[in-house]
Amino acid sequence: MAITDKVALERRNLSAAALYEHAVRREEAAIVSTGALTAETGKHTGRSPKDKFFVKEPTSQDAIWWHPGNQAIGSDRFDALLRRMQEFIDAHEVYTQDVFACADPRYRLRVRVISELAWHSLFARNLFIRPNADELMGFEPDFTVISLPSFKADPARDGTHSETFILVNLGRRMVLIGGTGYAGEIKKSIFTALNYLLPAQNVFPMHCSANTDVDGSDVALFFGLSGTGKTTLSADPSRRLIGDDEHGWADRGVFNFEGGCYAKTIRIRKDSEPEIYAATESFGTILENVVFDPRTRVPDYDSDEMTENTRAAYPVDLIPNAILSGMGSHPHNVMFLSADAYGVLPPVARLDEDQIRHYFLAGYTAKVAGTERGVTEPEPIFSTCFAAPFLVLPPERYADMLIERVKRHHVDVWMLNTGWVGGPPGVGERMSIAHTRSIVRAVLNGDLRGVNTHVDPIFGLHIPNRVPGVPREVLDTRDSWADPDEYDRQAAKLRAMFEENINNIGKSASSSG
Repeated sequence: MAITDKVALERRNLSAAALYEHAVRREEAAIVSTGALTAETGKHTGRSPKDKFFVKEPTSQDAIWWHPGNQAIGSDRFDALLRRMQEFIDAHEVYTQDVFACADPRYRLRVRVISELAWHSLFARNLFIRPNADELMGFEPDFTVISLPSFKADPARDGTHSETFILVNLGRRMVLIGGTGYAGEIKKSIFTALNYLLPAQNVFPMHCSANTDVDGSDVALFFGLSGTGKTTLSADPSRRLIGDDEHGWADRGVFNFEGGCYAKTIRIRKDSEPEIYAATESFGTILENVVFDPRTRVPDYDSDEMTENTRAAYPVDLIPNAILSGMGSHPHNVMFLSADAYGVLPPVARLDEDQIRHYFLAGYTAKVAGTERGVTEPEPIFSTCFAAPFLVLPPERYADMLIERVKRHHVDVWMLNTGWVGGPPGVGERMSIAHTRSIVRAVLNGDLRGVNTHVDPIFGLHIPNRVPGVPREVLDTRDSWADPDEYDRQAAKLRAMFEENINNIGKSASSSG
């Protein structure tokens, strides 16, 4: 009997209201004053990349980019864990959500999520695309995700590094997740699968947000890791949101992989992020690890008591100007967002073809505290293609797809520093959202095309001399430092790190098989 046949019909494809009832009855979650559901994820308040493995099996092993971040595990280990998870499911109440990934029907993936927790089932319902009643009739999954947080591996027996595991079996089209309550593992496991499946269909999978103008003709993409501003900058009240995190770029344009948003909420403000703030305070939204007053049930978005990586998971239709089809035209502008921890990258620079490849492969940002376990303060990180934990194929494959599309559709590509200016944290200041929004607005309006630029002597970047709404001293990064000589030293240090990283990527790719 198939593993999904053991899930009772009364716990399949439940509505948000029903899942609220189950989650509260089982003491998994609580309802806060705004009507949102809030849940804690336990010791895992972010992804656990060191516990993720790809099953080494005949259909995919020659294609996978094998490197320290893409660890191999044997099929026998996978099969043994799957058998024990089946026994767990037989003995416990679990939930099923049947959902879609990929808004474009030509590439749609039918996904079945089996979860131990009711609120995880609601998470899947929020974050993926929800089928209608007709589409649920006879639903047969293309991919199955099984998430059992209280099921733990035995490292000595199972070949894992800890009790936590995320096993991706591309041949069996399954993902097994255990030992972690962090719901983001569910959505990112499917993103990982799409990074393998879609290039074979000539679709470029991207870790980016996307929006467009009111008439849908001016699409912009925002690449970046967690905390760099993908969600914030794409949720612009003057434009329409396509999606906030994962997209494909096909021959007809871009499309969202998801049907929801997974926004960071730490220190969120209604005046600076009104659409996202309103969505966090809606029925059906899940707040992850957000502290609330036990008496009034009012959430405290400023508290990092549990983690800096507090999140809200909500359907995209809670954003008033969202494009519910999840589809858009080819982009006119692509922006690489980097929260520079050294404070030496310029707030904005236009990239040439060589720089596009270089900075895309580098995927530089600052890892924000709490995004992954063990990170307690910002630190520089290079994440290949802004998506290293989710890449399956060699990174040059994705870079080639980006460059080909940029050239074919005459796309302008920009790098934006949403991190620090005037120095590193503790010395400089974080780039204001208002200034970054002014830069984005200038890019989208075409205001920077004819502006004179100056070349940064260390990075060779072309920096606009003027951006409406942004002070001159902010644009010229070196001048914003109290000690220009110290800027030169730190910038040279960062450039050396870029070069070393690119060399390491080449070595990993050439030895990946």
